[in-house]
Amino acid sequence: MIRHIVLFRLKDARPDKVEAAAQMLRSMRGKIEGLLDLEVGLDFLASERSYHLALLCTFDNEEHFAAYADHPVHRPVKAYMHAVRETSVSCDYRI
Repeated sequence: MIRHIVLFRLKDARPDKVEAAAQMLRSMRGKIEGLLDLEVGLDFLASERSYHLALLCTFDNEEHFAAYADHPVHRPVKAYMHAVRETSVSCDYRI
């Protein structure tokens, strides 16, 4: 299994903008083959080092994880997140 984690710091951190981005990420849930679990978390500390959103995805194998990158459901989400993010970091690992 593969775990994919992305942290997003948004350009506009107003609560409605953060929630809109979270909803966009959640819109992929149940629509991509091999994506077993998708969790979106919103930061509550707002510390200097905080990111606004966390995306945690679990894939059943590397093949499905690789297919996710250009999946038709993921493409518009990725484009939206690239437009609204200030920065992001990710970590991908086997579990």
